[in-house]
Amino acid sequence: MRGTMGNEHVLAIDLGTGGPKAALVDRSGRITANEFEPTPLELLGDGAAEQDPDAWWDAITRAVRRVVDGGGVPADEIVAVSVTSQWSGTVAVDDVGHHLYPAVIWMDSRGAPYVHDLVSARVNVAGYHPLRLKAWIQKTGGIPSHSGKDPIGHILWLRHERPDVYRATRYFLEPCDYLNARLTGRICASYDSIVAHWLTDNRDLSNVVYDAELLALCGLQESQLPPLVPSASVVGEVLADVAADWGLAPGTKVVTATGDVHSAVVGSGALGDFEGHLYMGTSSWLSCHLPTKRTDLLHNQAALPSAVPGRYFLANEHEVGGGALLWLRDQAGMVRDLDEANELAAAAPAGSNRVIFTPWLNGERTPVDDHTIRGGWNNLSLTTDRADLVRSVFEGVAYNSRWLLDVVEKFVKRPLDGLNFIGGGATSDLWCQIHADVCDRVIRRVAEPQHANTRGAAFVAWLALGQHTLDELNRSVTIEREFRPDPTARATYAPLYREFLKIYKANKAIHARLNG
Repeated sequence: MRGTMGNEHVLAIDLGTGGPKAALVDRSGRITANEFEPTPLELLGDGAAEQDPDAWWDAITRAVRRVVDGGGVPADEIVAVSVTSQWSGTVAVDDVGHHLYPAVIWMDSRGAPYVHDLVSARVNVAGYHPLRLKAWIQKTGGIPSHSGKDPIGHILWLRHERPDVYRATRYFLEPCDYLNARLTGRICASYDSIVAHWLTDNRDLSNVVYDAELLALCGLQESQLPPLVPSASVVGEVLADVAADWGLAPGTKVVTATGDVHSAVVGSGALGDFEGHLYMGTSSWLSCHLPTKRTDLLHNQAALPSAVPGRYFLANEHEVGGGALLWLRDQAGMVRDLDEANELAAAAPAGSNRVIFTPWLNGERTPVDDHTIRGGWNNLSLTTDRADLVRSVFEGVAYNSRWLLDVVEKFVKRPLDGLNFIGGGATSDLWCQIHADVCDRVIRRVAEPQHANTRGAAFVAWLALGQHTLDELNRSVTIEREFRPDPTARATYAPLYREFLKIYKANKAIHARLNG
């Protein structure tokens, strides 16, 4: 018998854009040990965003070795591996899972012209061919984005711009499914991990299948995509050489991989229908589970298959969330580290002396699907100081969160009674309070918010192994602290938020000309 019920752990791997986390998570959701290893991101111009899958694997291996060696958990008590990763990316692989090209990740927009040719028409609805739009929405819940940042955009770009790679490719995989293939030797995707390809009919969550009509529209064969398996299921065992390299016991189970959006929903402590959570990592989103399938095309959000079997969740995304602070540090050079950013922001008044920052540094997905819009500071003067600029970045991201909250609440037809705040951004008390004041909602910071994805991945494993119910998992998540709206700050932010929305409307045509 492997381990004891009270001491069993899952090795959860969370491959973010900045690098992987590896964590040991017990049956209660407690993070016993964790490690992080950075990986480089290549922004190559003209919308290109790539990463090296071998760099992913090497970084994961280093992080896993440290967490397994130093975690104090015997190998026979690590009962499963569960992977979550950045979502909506593409890894082209051969028939044994070896990658043939760098991973084209979720930020990459080079496929936009080819998606436009695929889905547009002279007479259109929101820029889409009406009949194609109907087919896509009815079956998948979504449609390839004009931004080209979905896997279909990546695949079409490879077909046109890297035809040698395209011809040699056996499967196009999501990053998380690529990692599972390296772990197990089995190539497959789950009902939830594959959905951003917009090629599956998911109207029946017990039987999600590739759709022949949608494949034909894209000029693809089902054989170019991974076989499908149910969400939260066991897909195999860790290969013997990987287990030996990582210090795992032979026969350690591997469960279906998930996108980071899916694992965050599960690890947020907001698993009931209409229980909202806000994630703030490199990107950002605001989501909840839903009882039925719906789509909001105008604001680029939809109910999609969850990592929890038989459930839908609301999918949307901000291209840049916490990434705005990374840009402030790494590109703008205005702060040495994120601690300094917090200190400077706290020194400026609420509203940053009416300086408004727009965080659209890589375009936007929701509430507008606009890959040409760009960010910046507005209303600068000779009296504007560094503290104003830094605080305005915190506030600008919060205005963007409020913009998303407005359309989410219209979509679910009810106000969200508070938001569970997760992701690395939630570790900032100041940012939590700014979000409470701007959004006029109670912000509930989940304990260890930066580990929500790994916790969620572990929860998927416990579901797959049949060792927990959904209610048990939800009750195991602790709310560390609540942040309530301050009436004075709320009154300051309300008019600035209205101006924030007007800035987008006033500038979108300019940015389309500059970046189209």
